[in-house]
Amino acid sequence: MTATGAEQGAVGRRARGWWWWERRRGAVLDGVLALLSALECAAEGVEFSRSAGVPTALGVVFGFVVGWVLLLRRRWPIAVVLVSIAVTPAEMGFLMGVVGLYTLAASEVPRRITALLAGMSLVALGLVTFVRMRADVASAPEFDPGPWYVPVTAVVLAVGMTAPPVLLGLYIGARRRLMESLRERADSLEQELSLLADRAEQRAQMARTEERTRIAREMHDVVAHRVSLMVVHAAALQAVALKDPQKAVRNAALVGDMGRQALTELREMLGVLRTEPGGVRGGSEGVPLAAVGRAAAAAVSAAVEGEERKPAEGGGPLDEGPGLEELDGLVEQSRQAGMVVELLVVGEARGYGAAVERTAYRVVQEGLTNVHKHAAGAKVVVRLAHREGEVALQVENGPSDGAAADAGLPSGGNGLVGMRERVSALGGVFVSGPTDAGGFRLSAVLPAVGPAGA
Repeated sequence: MTATGAEQGAVGRRARGWWWWERRRGAVLDGVLALLSALECAAEGVEFSRSAGVPTALGVVFGFVVGWVLLLRRRWPIAVVLVSIAVTPAEMGFLMGVVGLYTLAASEVPRRITALLAGMSLVALGLVTFVRMRADVASAPEFDPGPWYVPVTAVVLAVGMTAPPVLLGLYIGARRRLMESLRERADSLEQELSLLADRAEQRAQMARTEERTRIAREMHDVVAHRVSLMVVHAAALQAVALKDPQKAVRNAALVGDMGRQALTELREMLGVLRTEPGGVRGGSEGVPLAAVGRAAAAAVSAAVEGEERKPAEGGGPLDEGPGLEELDGLVEQSRQAGMVVELLVVGEARGYGAAVERTAYRVVQEGLTNVHKHAAGAKVVVRLAHREGEVALQVENGPSDGAAADAGLPSGGNGLVGMRERVSALGGVFVSGPTDAGGFRLSAVLPAVGPAGA
């Protein structure tokens, strides 16, 4: 645990020789007060030496030395008050008593000790004042104030010299403790706010990372599948362009349709980034994704301008997307590309959550995309099973047909990773791996209703 700034400053000042004073002005003030107390006691020592029958010089020196005790008021306030009470019968040390009582009341000394010493000082001052005034009244026979004058005056003077410094010291001490408490509370709140700010920054960073990952998955799902089919159709178009012009025309139309569909989905996703109110940043350069979305969406709009297609409903959330009812169309696209695909559905179809249906669609899409990339000419079986409380999917392909031409599609290895992340986020299970027959199989089981916030 580290020391506070005040403690470090106090330690530094003690190291420079300031003893127990925290500030230089405190030392100067105590020195001035001690000098005034010493001069007062020295002057009162003259009268004390006459009444005690001792040499005047001895009384002056005694008073001068006693007055300097006030210099210790911050370190030992109890000792200062006790000395002032002790010299009260000698009628000296009144400044020392007033300042000592104030310091004692303002310090951290227990209140019972403060009350005891204040009472002793009050009694000592009252007795000395009573004796002195009674002697003065007796020495002046022409002055007859009455029996109550001397005791009342002695009590008033004793209370007047004792109560104000004690009350002021109590007030200053309470105010000082309150300020220290508020300062400590402010420091604690500042530390808590700093911790909360750090946690908020961490959560924001995690949210940005998750959002970038989610956008990357959506972009991969759209681009990888559509472009893979376009490459396959383009290869088929190149092969039959001279032999079968009509088939080439159909393949060209399919390529155009798939390109428009890919651009439409890209425009929908980029529209989300374009309409984001905040500047969510991504990448090491700190470029706002919203700016990227505006530029990319403008490019997509320019690319699809003039095409005969259904207008895209851009700006929708990324959570919107294809579902299980569009699996037939997805399988048909692969069939049109020359793939042999069999779709098997078991159980009665029912409504699922949007996230579940979209994830199920993407799993099948990723399986078909992988077959286009790595197993050209292989037969594929897509299985969809509606079960109680869950939906199961499986995409299995046989070994690649050696006679089929490889489309030469690149692979980054991110598709299966993204699918596993999607399925796990919904509380499902995802398994993929080669089969004994030399093919490949990926399976997913999703709960009928995904977890909140998935």
